[in-house]
Amino acid sequence: MTNLTHHQALIHVMVTMSAVDRSMGDAELAKMGDAIKTLPVFVGYNTDSLVEDVAACSLILQNDNGLDQIIQNAIEALPEHLHETAYALAVDVAAADLYVEQTELRLLQILRQKMNIDRLTCAAIERGARARFQTL
Repeated sequence: MTNLTHHQALIHVMVTMSAVDRSMGDAELAKMGDAIKTLPVFVGYNTDSLVEDVAACSLILQNDNGLDQIIQNAIEALPEHLHETAYALAVDVAAADLYVEQTELRLLQILRQKMNIDRLTCAAIERGARARFQTL
């Protein structure tokens, strides 16, 4: 059983999505920061802990089974109704730089499957992100 808070679990999911393509771009980092500052799910999160929480996630990701561990930790730490929130945050981070890599798509697929999020819900979340990140 993990001892992560729901805040930490959501941050780990976002960091993992940003890092999965081997680069954490400014747009992705900004999207994570905006989410932490503005979304109700992060009310009560002490932003002074952010650097420590990101570093803890990075350490887990360095392990051979790091990705699986991050996802399992998130599943254990998050109530089921926040699985969709985790997926939505991952989609927003992936879309933040206006280009979604194959590795990011694969991570979204893994999240969908492991968190048991149905395809229609995922499609709605993804379509919402596409609308939010649309450019001329």
